[in-house]
Amino acid sequence: MEEEIKLALKARENAHCKIYKVGAALKMKSGKIYTGCNIDNQGIQAICAERVAFLKAISEGDYDFEYIVVVGGNPGEEPEKCLPCGYCRQFMSEFVDSDFKIYTYYDNKLECFTINQLLPEAFKF
Repeated sequence: MEEEIKLALKARENAHCKIYKVGAALKMKSGKIYTGCNIDNQGIQAICAERVAFLKAISEGDYDFEYIVVVGGNPGEEPEKCLPCGYCRQFMSEFVDSDFKIYTYYDNKLECFTINQLLPEAFKF
């Protein structure tokens, strides 16, 4: 998982945000990795790193998700514990199984949660 951590940290460097920068690396079962960073603007249409990574995969027709690694904080500083926001949790839950793993990297360690732990009563159609 070292590669995914490095890619998420690199993606965080590209974040377009003044306050809190986030990078994500979404691993597919094929081994392919899609990255994303948060992109904020003056309006309310900001998009989170997790959704950017998912949208890249989905737009390529790739739906075979394995797990995602998320890092937050400011580049040049140690990553902080960072978990997907509520909107991202709901978004991801519509595309993954309840045991899909979400890793956050901080303090030189990985902490793992399932989507079901983070959103136990996800809205489903």
